[in-house]
Amino acid sequence: MSRIILRNAQIVNEGSRYFADLSIRGEIIEAIDGQIDLPYDQEIDLNGNLLIPGCIDDQVHFREPGLTHKADIFSESRAAVAGGITSFMEMPNTVPNALTQALLEDKYAIAAEKSIGNYSFFMGVSNDNYDEVMRTNSENVCGIKIFMGSSTGNMLVDNYNTLEHVFANAPTLIATHCEDETTIKNNLARAKETFGLDIPIEMHPLIRSEEACYLSSSFAVELAKKTGARLHVLHISTAKETGLFSNTLPLKEKKITAEACVHHLWFSDEDYATKGNLIKWNPAVKTSVDREMIWNAVLDNRIDVIATDHAPHTLEEKGQNYLNAPSGGPLVQHALLAMLEKSIQGVISIERIVEKMAHAPADLFRINNRGYIKEGYYADLVEINSEHKTLVNKNNVLYKCGWSPFEGVTFNHEVSRTFVNGRLVYEGGKIIEGSNGKRLLFNRL
Repeated sequence: MSRIILRNAQIVNEGSRYFADLSIRGEIIEAIDGQIDLPYDQEIDLNGNLLIPGCIDDQVHFREPGLTHKADIFSESRAAVAGGITSFMEMPNTVPNALTQALLEDKYAIAAEKSIGNYSFFMGVSNDNYDEVMRTNSENVCGIKIFMGSSTGNMLVDNYNTLEHVFANAPTLIATHCEDETTIKNNLARAKETFGLDIPIEMHPLIRSEEACYLSSSFAVELAKKTGARLHVLHISTAKETGLFSNTLPLKEKKITAEACVHHLWFSDEDYATKGNLIKWNPAVKTSVDREMIWNAVLDNRIDVIATDHAPHTLEEKGQNYLNAPSGGPLVQHALLAMLEKSIQGVISIERIVEKMAHAPADLFRINNRGYIKEGYYADLVEINSEHKTLVNKNNVLYKCGWSPFEGVTFNHEVSRTFVNGRLVYEGGKIIEGSNGKRLLFNRL
């Protein structure tokens, strides 16, 4: 096995920073010490740059199979590692929806061939695939996903008996998208009465409203408490919802957890005037007060992880009117940089960013030997240069869709290098081909 030694790293891990050398032997972190004197195949001097564990994104949509004109596992995994995300968990609303174990394994086969990052895929739930869901292997599948709100295909689960049975008997973690469909339909009908078919984008957070989010997420939390389910509520978008979650237990002991996404932590409804449909997401970006309260919940540990909900669409699709423009946008290449920008603004420390984007996802999903810089763990590592800036433009965007909601923003950090399983896969703004990621495994005994 080859050995790579990283010299003069400023390691950020488990709430502290220190300078050390780090040795990678094959796929694994072999040693961390003030000075490592071992023979090596490659030596890299980090010159005091930050070295953090690779980020783990627990919610992405890479669009393969079936929607590959927008994105695919090959393109988006490369954008992810360029942004310091070394592992991802992808959602089941591809085409066909991942509603059988066979279709789920088809996605794993694609990733094994094409993904440069480590990967896992959620099993989808519908109103009529209960038996398939119960066959999900908790040791090699990140979880099951329930859309308790609008989705594509047959993935809106609105049958109470189905929900109760799944919650009561789920073999693994349940992740939910929570928006109340009836509330959204009523709000949309009222908007059409007022605006006809020319609804302004500014109506989006009023159509997909606080009430719609809270009704659904509170129902999910109550159902989890009733059944004892292990529930993870995705992309919290309202201040009101933050009150549903507790910080009285350590993360590893929580049965009910929550996620915040970068767009809800960065944008507010004031940005619709300039960004339009480019920041149309479900759940919607809401008010600056909601944003502030979500940040508060992240910082006091009611919300456990920061993720992206990376969901690309083409500019042509986004350029349609409000009713026809799809929701979602690309984020994996710039999520870490956006959060590092918040560290400069004094909102969150770099140590807490590492906690929320690497340690906590690993603990929450119980991922084997990832998410930390520890001897014996996989060498998923990211070098951050605090002296170099990153200007986001179309020339350096790696998303297949070719655009970013952050275009024109200059971030005050640079992702300099990314290692996945001990292999250098990104350096100097370029992807280094020749290696694939691994399927994530979980310890849930």
